Amino acid sequence: MEERLVNAESGFGRRLAPRMRVMVAIVAGATLFALVVGGVQPARAKHGGGGGGGGGVELAALNTLPVPTPPDIQRFIRDSAAARKLGKALFWDMQAGSDGRQACASCHFNAGADNRSRNQLNPRGGGFTLNGKAANAQLTADDFPFHRLSDPNNAASAVTFDTDNVSGSQGVLPSHFTGVSAGDPFDTQSFDALDSDFHVGSVNVRRATGRNTPSVINAVFNFRNFWDGRAQNDFNGVDPFGARDPDARVGEVNAAGGIDKVAVSIANSSLASQADGPPGNPVEMSSDGRTLSDIGAKLLSVRPLASQQVSPSDSVLGADVAASGRGLSTSYADMIRQAFQPQWWDSSDPVTGPNGRSYSLMEFNFSLFWGVAIQSYESTLVSDQTPVDRFLNGDVGALSAQAQDGMGIFNGKGGCQSCHEGPAFSDAVASEIARKGVVRGATDTGFHDDGVRPTATDPGIGGSDPFGNPLSASGVSTGVPGFFKTPGLRNVALTAPYFHNGGELTLRQVVDFYSRGGDFANPTKELAPLGLTDAEKDALVAFMEALTDPRVQNQSAPFDHPQLFVPVGEQTNAEGSVVTDGSGRAVDCFKDVPSTGAAGGAPLTPFPAFTGPPCATPPPLEVAPRAVAPGTAAPAPAPQEKPAPAAAPARSCVVPKLKGRTLGKARRLLGKAECGVGFVGRPHGRGLRLRVFRQHPAAGTVKPGGYRVSIRLQRVRRHRVKHRRH
Repeated sequence: MEERLVNAESGFGRRLAPRMRVMVAIVAGATLFALVVGGVQPARAKHGGGGGGGGGVELAALNTLPVPTPPDIQRFIRDSAAARKLGKALFWDMQAGSDGRQACASCHFNAGADNRSRNQLNPRGGGFTLNGKAANAQLTADDFPFHRLSDPNNAASAVTFDTDNVSGSQGVLPSHFTGVSAGDPFDTQSFDALDSDFHVGSVNVRRATGRNTPSVINAVFNFRNFWDGRAQNDFNGVDPFGARDPDARVGEVNAAGGIDKVAVSIANSSLASQADGPPGNPVEMSSDGRTLSDIGAKLLSVRPLASQQVSPSDSVLGADVAASGRGLSTSYADMIRQAFQPQWWDSSDPVTGPNGRSYSLMEFNFSLFWGVAIQSYESTLVSDQTPVDRFLNGDVGALSAQAQDGMGIFNGKGGCQSCHEGPAFSDAVASEIARKGVVRGATDTGFHDDGVRPTATDPGIGGSDPFGNPLSASGVSTGVPGFFKTPGLRNVALTAPYFHNGGELTLRQVVDFYSRGGDFANPTKELAPLGLTDAEKDALVAFMEALTDPRVQNQSAPFDHPQLFVPVGEQTNAEGSVVTDGSGRAVDCFKDVPSTGAAGGAPLTPFPAFTGPPCATPPPLEVAPRAVAPGTAAPAPAPQEKPAPAAAPARSCVVPKLKGRTLGKARRLLGKAECGVGFVGRPHGRGLRLRVFRQHPAAGTVKPGGYRVSIRLQRVRRHRVKHRRH
């Protein structure tokens, strides 16, 4: 297998910053060129004096801002509609998680963000200190804000309460990845000993992230993503770090039919970089040690969205809904073939991953498909039909008088526009980077320290990437500790709690924070007290509430979605202990988020009233009833569901050695060993003899009787033996 570099940079460390600047300048120049050629003339806000000291771009309707697109995306995508379909399915599919229940959407299901209120606390390294609450706790309105003052208008007044704890998003139980059983959404994994923080008594519970979840809606405009900007604008096809990762490679079929490992750089693709982060994260979605290639090996063997209802009127997926109403009637392999150019998947040669495991080319490149497809879907999540947008487009009746007053304060006395500027209400977007440059002075454009928390609590962009380089594009970290990306404000009324620590519950609390000039006098804090009156605060809140797109609130196209079961903590007994299953693991409490079609569904609500319906029961995980060969749709009308594990199997399957056997011989050996045949991977083409070259699980593994063993075949030449006369 040949390895070659495409758009690759070498020599990192201290030389990273200049090279990154060159790369960013090229991308920013391309973006600016698109804006100029497109003839974009943003509408100007009709209220306010343009104050705020930032010299920022005035507010404008979002439909005046072009969506950034990768300039060379045709090298990868053959059908953009198919890519969006694939991306939406992957984003909402719970089978992507190691437990078969955790999707990307599990933390982005409510206006693109997460409004759950139970089991969301993260101690942020200092222990649980929020009103005696710990793992699996239920938050209440009395817990907010996380920094409380005797006078909310005076940052120097007495502190009545403070905590470093964070309201994040619950992910998965701590475990280590050991493998994938083809057709089974539940990964083979070993569950860890008692976690130091996330446990109740002697039982582990789902861990929570160390930062509040940002919304994916309108995130396509961001030049970089995540609060600390680590999701780079250039996507390397493998992880969030772009050209910072010198070893990132994907497989590409060459002219001779072999596979080259190549480095790629896809500009204007921070969403793709971001998408590749959570699936392998051991807190968010994954058992430790699992890669996106492993996720691909699983998802290519199951039916998309198999246990989730999908509306037949879904704006993207509706035409492919299975007859049962659950999942799709196609396969992920088919969807990839339709969406992506064949040089990224069309080979029967095995590829060895960095972990030493062997994959098909489609599995090996799953990180590329995952990132680009989800970006294609998320790029359509643009909420440009808010009352404010209508007003800025000339509908003078779209805003109340109070909201118009709030717009004037936003642009004037409040100075909000100095950071939340332009059509996207953020200076961290690609258009602003094109105008200002990626670095201004010693700091990154679009990142600020507002004094939400002391800088030692969370370094933000002052941290480092896994390769030892500063996250800051300025190439230094000493001048930017505690700086975080400026979020956009559309739909902000639906995305509580607020700030990177999730420490404010209401928009009024947020306005109080800015009016007093922040909470902590960090050396690099950029806020000064505003001294707003109550009437001015109310007007600002009214203006921000008018940034809600009714399509987002009503979950209508393009914000419609499949059904989702999101965990909302673990079930508890009357005395407070956690309910456990037969294996001693915590039993989840799920919330049923119903599917919606293009016309929408029930309106979303702000942060819940801290009481919810009883725990919902999701359908059992569907195990593929037969092999789902690449390019073949799995049967859908009568899915076979995963049975509850038997306490004591009457017979056992001792997996035999299959490597080198023909398929017929492998079937006979499996039958004799009380095993079944699971996923069978076949290479393309004709000629040569098929033999087993990989199996899962390994020979000698003991499983319950009837367990389906997955095998992969390759074509081998028949060797003729010449008989000699003696």
